[in-house]
Amino acid sequence: MKRIIIIIVVLAVGFSFGQSKYFIFFKDKEVNKSIALNKESSIYNQALNSLTKECVERRRASMGNDFITYEDLPVSVNYINILDSLGIKIENKLDWFNAVSAYLTPAQYNKIIKLSFVGNVRLVQKFVQRKIDNVKSLQKNLADDPHYGQSYTQLQMLGIPKLHKKGVTGKGVIMGILDSGFEWKRHESLVNADVLGEYDFVFKDSITANQSGDASSQSSHGTAVFSTIGGYKDSTLIGGAFGASFYLAKTEDIRSETHVEEDNYAAALEWMEQKGVKLTTSSLGYSDFDASTYSYTYKDMDGKSTIVTKAAELAFKRGVLTITAAGNEGNSSWYYITAPADGINTLGIGAVDVNGLVAGFSSRGPSYDGRIKPDISAQGINVYSAYAYTFSGYNYLDGTSLAAPLAASSAALLFSVYPGITNVQARAILQKTASIYTSPNNDIGYGIVSAENAVSYPVYITANYEVTISKTFLNNDIVDENSIVLNYSLDRGRSYSSVQLNKQNNYYYQYGFPAGSVVYFYYTYKNTGDQNSYNAPSSGAYMFSSNDISLVSKENIVSDILSNNYPNPFNEKTKIEYYADNTQTIELTIYNVLGQKVKTLFNGKVEKGLHQFTWNGIDDHSVKCSSGIYIYVLNNSGNLNVKKMVFLK
Repeated sequence: MKRIIIIIVVLAVGFSFGQSKYFIFFKDKEVNKSIALNKESSIYNQALNSLTKECVERRRASMGNDFITYEDLPVSVNYINILDSLGIKIENKLDWFNAVSAYLTPAQYNKIIKLSFVGNVRLVQKFVQRKIDNVKSLQKNLADDPHYGQSYTQLQMLGIPKLHKKGVTGKGVIMGILDSGFEWKRHESLVNADVLGEYDFVFKDSITANQSGDASSQSSHGTAVFSTIGGYKDSTLIGGAFGASFYLAKTEDIRSETHVEEDNYAAALEWMEQKGVKLTTSSLGYSDFDASTYSYTYKDMDGKSTIVTKAAELAFKRGVLTITAAGNEGNSSWYYITAPADGINTLGIGAVDVNGLVAGFSSRGPSYDGRIKPDISAQGINVYSAYAYTFSGYNYLDGTSLAAPLAASSAALLFSVYPGITNVQARAILQKTASIYTSPNNDIGYGIVSAENAVSYPVYITANYEVTISKTFLNNDIVDENSIVLNYSLDRGRSYSSVQLNKQNNYYYQYGFPAGSVVYFYYTYKNTGDQNSYNAPSSGAYMFSSNDISLVSKENIVSDILSNNYPNPFNEKTKIEYYADNTQTIELTIYNVLGQKVKTLFNGKVEKGLHQFTWNGIDDHSVKCSSGIYIYVLNNSGNLNVKKMVFLK
């Protein structure tokens, strides 16, 4: 059986007859921005009507009522008509980038760059797959649950089977998968998958399986990836989130040079976002490049340079959790993560073996601007998946390409239990509950993802001036459901009130607090067997503050506390909270990594209670700071509390 390690290379390959594909960026959208974004304008409603109900709900939860932005407005029809009159056929229309892509001859290129409404024209980058085949037979221990067949190990590492047994399968969650094609109608493990829609961005039709003109192996990779998430064949292979619903995008053209085009990727993300997906996953990325043309380098892996990364970040801004493979360059001269895994908010997924050790090929961090990458990791060696072009064939594959859909499955299960949480919350929970969250590294990020731990972590929903905090107890066959008590404190852990909780649905227990509260809380419960009392968390408490839930150790509960800034990294502004135990004089100062003072945020007296400070990246001289790591220090009568943050312009 074949094992495939995907390695991606950028080439500038002409299409035919001297043509190459270019992005054509327009200077404007031929509208007045303020007028166009008026909710009564026709162009605003054109953008609104392109969104599904699910998309509107997701955007509103993440962006508020102003969820239509300038990027969402369509590109100018007049500009497209002018290009059409010049004999230029549009390949992809990218509203988010105010651009189109098209194949141009040198003569057409020379005409285009002279047009008054054209801002920039540049080559669409293409990246190649190099496949490493290796036949290998692997016997796994199926004694624990033969129901999963050979897929048990890859799911058990993430605690997924326990969730399946509780009926958590991803049902109700809409996912998007971007890949090379999908033989889902022709394989036993996928034929019953709930596919809501599919689109081929190569041939511009609704067929994502192999068709006339495709390379013979076009759909093999995408089929394997899809089966890892959505496959279901009892006693053979079960996908991590087989109950989810899917949109499938074929973005990769592997004919002759096996290349992927970044405009297809960006167009697919726009399409999926409008359809209302909750999360997307892809197994594509950049690595080595053709020196004969413009190409990205490691310096561009900064979260804001490549088209695919920008597209993923724009989708995230609209409430989509974006997940992608970190890349397979760990053993190559490139070594580092590949785009779009460099995204500030996009979760880049590394690969580990069955023992949890980093795979040699897995791309490493950091991002060029110094952030921890990859973000989290999953099994990427000997991952069992469907073999395309057969109805009942399966094989083992290697690569972060397979780790990414396993991590995406974990995210889908989290959303399935808590459909009301945002992508920001989900991203934070997946990181906080990974295996080495408190000591991350640039091999496996914050560690191996755990669907079980993620679903068991408390979540919050804010609505109608109230915060509802919920927690799932998965061991309800062990936990006495009538014994669960929430112990909470609104005075920094000095005194606690207790309330017995009742189950809200099959999974979780919840309780509400006034919005703006700083809440310390923990749970007590008894086991049905020994009737002993247990705490969750086992030590310390959870703290809800500044739209975040974190663990707090016992020694920090009843004391002055300087919060971690939120969000972090940030590129507009970030919030820092400080709880003063009594009236005191403090100084809150920001320094760069060289120890030079950048900004004094506050210097003066504060009363007992919670205080909030905001920094927008401006120094004491009203100059915008450069991107990088900064240190903020709170000085309370010589007692220093020091934390770090990342600013990205």
